[in-house]
Amino acid sequence: MTTRAVFFDVDFTLIYPGSTFRGEGYRDFCERHGIDVDVTRFEQAVASAAPLLDGPEDAPYDAEIFVKYARHIIERMGGRGERLDSCAREIYAEWGACQHFELYEDVAPMLERIAAAGVRIGLISNSHRCLASFQSHFELQGLIAAAVSSSEHGFMKPHPSIFQAALQLVNVPAHHAVMVGDSLRQDVDGAVRAGMRAVLLHRGGEPHPREQELVDAGVPVIRSLADLPDTIARFPNLLTSQSPDSPITRS
Repeated sequence: MTTRAVFFDVDFTLIYPGSTFRGEGYRDFCERHGIDVDVTRFEQAVASAAPLLDGPEDAPYDAEIFVKYARHIIERMGGRGERLDSCAREIYAEWGACQHFELYEDVAPMLERIAAAGVRIGLISNSHRCLASFQSHFELQGLIAAAVSSSEHGFMKPHPSIFQAALQLVNVPAHHAVMVGDSLRQDVDGAVRAGMRAVLLHRGGEPHPREQELVDAGVPVIRSLADLPDTIARFPNLLTSQSPDSPITRS
C-alpha cells in the first residue's frame, strides 16, 4: 500500500515541555498560590497521575480531566489548601502556550523529508493547544496539511471519530494513512481501530516492554523520528498481520 498521509500526535511526539512543567516549574506555580510542595516528589507524582488521562474510549473532551491531573501532581508533591483548584487550572491553561515547549531536534528534518516525498502531513492532538499557533511558533507553516485537536473536535483519542475527521481533511482513505505517536492506547490503538496503520515512537533508551509483540503484529517501534521515513517505506512488508480488530495494541 502507498502511504499518502502521515498524522502525528503533538505532545511528547513533536514537542516536549520546558522548565515550566518540570518540578521547579510546578513549585513556582504553587508558590504563586501560597502552596508548599516538595520538588523531589515530582517524578513519582507524574507517574501516579498518568492513569487519570486514560478515561473511557468514547469520552468527549473534558478539561476537568487535565485539571484533575495537575491537581493530583500537586497533592502528591505535598500541596494542600483551598487554592489547589485554582493552581491546577492555571497549570492547565498554561499548558496550551507554545512558548513553554521545545521542538525535538528530529522533527523539522523529518517533516521536510516526508513533505518533499509528496506525503500529506497532519496533526491529531488531545491537547487544547491552538494547532495553528503551534505551527507558526515552531515555523512549520507549509508542512502541515491538516490539524485536529480534541478540544475543538469534541472527542479525544482513541475515539475513532477524531481520526476520521483528520482523514477527511486530507481526503485520504484510512488504509493509506499512518498515525505516529508515543501513546500505545491513544495513538496506536486508536489509529488501528480507525483502519489506519500506526507507528509507536518510544524515545526511551530501554526497549519498549511490548516491542516484539507490537512488531510481530505489524506495528513498528522507533526510537527517533529520523527513522520514520525509512520505516514508512517498508510498510508493505511490515504490516501483513495488522488489522483494525487486532488486540495487540490494547494496553
